[in-house]
Amino acid sequence: MRLSVDHVTRYVYDRPARSVVQSHRLQPSEFEGQKLLHWQVTVSGGSKGAVYRDGAGDLVQGWTVAGPVSEVTVRVEGSVETKDFSGVLRGHRETVPPEAYLRATTPTRADTALQALASSVAGSDSLALAHALREAVADAIAYRPGATHAHTTAAEALALGEGVCQDHAHALIAVARVRGLPGRYVSGYLFADADGAAHEAAHAWAELHLPGLGWVGFDPANRCCPDARYIRLGSGFDSQDAAPIRGIARGGGSEAMDVTVAIMNQNQ
Repeated sequence: MRLSVDHVTRYVYDRPARSVVQSHRLQPSEFEGQKLLHWQVTVSGGSKGAVYRDGAGDLVQGWTVAGPVSEVTVRVEGSVETKDFSGVLRGHRETVPPEAYLRATTPTRADTALQALASSVAGSDSLALAHALREAVADAIAYRPGATHAHTTAAEALALGEGVCQDHAHALIAVARVRGLPGRYVSGYLFADADGAAHEAAHAWAELHLPGLGWVGFDPANRCCPDARYIRLGSGFDSQDAAPIRGIARGGGSEAMDVTVAIMNQNQ
């Protein structure tokens, strides 16, 4: 598929900020299932800083906006050619060993309930186990927008029984680690077609590292593995670590954020 992205994030400060500094993971890496055709990130009033590729293979770009500033708009425009490899991440260059992703973080720490959920699942091999864990998480946490917030943990979402894609990804990472499978959080985009399923254009899922296959994506929110409808932006230990935009405003009081994302299929 050829997918186009128009992603706008707008920050508004109730008092002008002295300056705004941001770190972006907003440019997708290339691998066998994903090729960049065009990609541009702009920041209103922004100056580019250092850029580097981290150990997970993600491009990180720094930006600075000199103040006083009351509003900052970050816009991503691009197009990507994607292929379906059933979630298997092929040809992605990275240097962090998979075992590093066995470490739990606050959002992905497994409490007694998550440990019990992980132990209740059976699989004839690691791939079957991973699929079964994905379904167990999807069954245990119903998809409901607005049910949770940005800092909800996997344990809290499981106790609530509701959540969004972020909660599904955190929970799958938690139960996978209980069963000895390295897991990481992936941020990206999803083309919402007309199949009637619940979708979010700005999306998140998990990748589990399986013997013989390497990293494989699993999306409990949609009960599938990422296919050609998905654009992979970057990964991390959890949603905070893999956030596409991280930053700080010096001064400026409280901050309000508005996000709009449109994904189009250029083949149609």
